[in-house]
Amino acid sequence: MRLTGCGTALATPFRNGKVDFEAYRRLVKRQVDAGIHFLVPLGSTAETPCLEDDEKVELLRITRELCPDRPVVAGVGTNSPAATIRNIRLLEGCGPDAWLVVVPYYNKPTQQGIFEYFTAITASTDKGIVAYNVPGRTGTNMTAETALRVAGIPGVIAVKEASGNLAQIERIVKERPGGFSVLSGNDDQTFPVMEFGGEGVISVVSNVAPGLMVEMVEAAAAGDFGKARELDARLAPLYDACFVESNPIPAKAALSILGYCEPDMRLPLTTAVPSTFDTMRGIIEDLGI
Repeated sequence: MRLTGCGTALATPFRNGKVDFEAYRRLVKRQVDAGIHFLVPLGSTAETPCLEDDEKVELLRITRELCPDRPVVAGVGTNSPAATIRNIRLLEGCGPDAWLVVVPYYNKPTQQGIFEYFTAITASTDKGIVAYNVPGRTGTNMTAETALRVAGIPGVIAVKEASGNLAQIERIVKERPGGFSVLSGNDDQTFPVMEFGGEGVISVVSNVAPGLMVEMVEAAAAGDFGKARELDARLAPLYDACFVESNPIPAKAALSILGYCEPDMRLPLTTAVPSTFDTMRGIIEDLGI
């Protein structure tokens, strides 16, 4: 399997402290109806560290049920190989196509440690692995050299690159092995990453504007960079607004304005402040969502 296009890092809706599974169904159906290319439940946007095992299972089961005809990449990564493998065992019966595995956080591993971690995780499963580099959350950057080594591990199919370092990402694109996908992990870098040969994005913004993100990514993939650049410029205020507070606080505020779910979060995250709601209302109106 090769991942391409726009994949949404799905938010998890809550109501009165509990997962709102009916709202989640609405969110997934909206994504599918908008033509999203693949879905990514149980990532950081899903507030996964604060989900119970039975909640993770049900969220993934619903995603697979409502998205039977395109890839589903489930987040399972932790900072412990044993815990990550336990997540894989917990969720493998729910039908995901691949696993999203973050670079281990908090431990501050060496580059060799990162490589050996992905080697161990890949050996534990017959499904593809998407390595996720997000030093802003993990405290450790997986360098281009290490990413290219990881890309050579059989079973690692892609990298979600959220380092923010375009030179690093471009090197990975240029030197990667055949069939390996490079996906932007930052919405505001999707266009430049695709312009120099990347395959797409795992997106937060597509929770709010799935149709526009799909249109932008499809234009870039077709080589219509003029159209893609126009759409990218239109979406730029939303890129910024989705990160005025910690993700997914602003995205949940926007989804609540649109009527899809409550803006509720689980601690340690808290509901958006009034100015975030105001910003999102203006952007939603401007984009005609």
